[in-house]
Amino acid sequence: MRRRIPRIEKVSSKPLDDGSLLLQIKDAPFSSPVLARFASDGTLKMLAYLTLLYDPEPPQLIGIEEPENYLHPRLLPELAEECDQASERTQLIVTTHSPFFIDVLKPEQVRVLYRTEDGYTRIKRVADMPGVRQFLDEGASLGDLWMEGHFDVGDPFEEETRE
Repeated sequence: MRRRIPRIEKVSSKPLDDGSLLLQIKDAPFSSPVLARFASDGTLKMLAYLTLLYDPEPPQLIGIEEPENYLHPRLLPELAEECDQASERTQLIVTTHSPFFIDVLKPEQVRVLYRTEDGYTRIKRVADMPGVRQFLDEGASLGDLWMEGHFDVGDPFEEETRE
């Protein structure tokens, strides 16, 4: 956690008699910890992601929707790498609208969901899109290719894809 949020000194938890959990977070500038409800949404989300991704006995399937919400964009590439590592122990599905998150992934790991003219949702692997591999070989990043419109489906500014 400290690698992601350097000023966090300690996270402590204590089971209460009513079955709930008291979660406290000690931030460097303060002399005593605060209740988790007073911590930032980003701090709590990062704590939740790291707890889930580093679980020694993870569930068979983990789904994470839009990890970019409440997190600083510079935290996303490392979170994507941690997701990649966790995918060796469990099936992981992450949905994102962040080019920063996909930048560190391989094109074989990224799928684009898009809507066809008939209204149905389809999926396409980025590695199968024309030109992507060549751009990557020349030093482009997946996030840049996405933002510059080089994915052949899923662009919200293009008309629906026909199939």
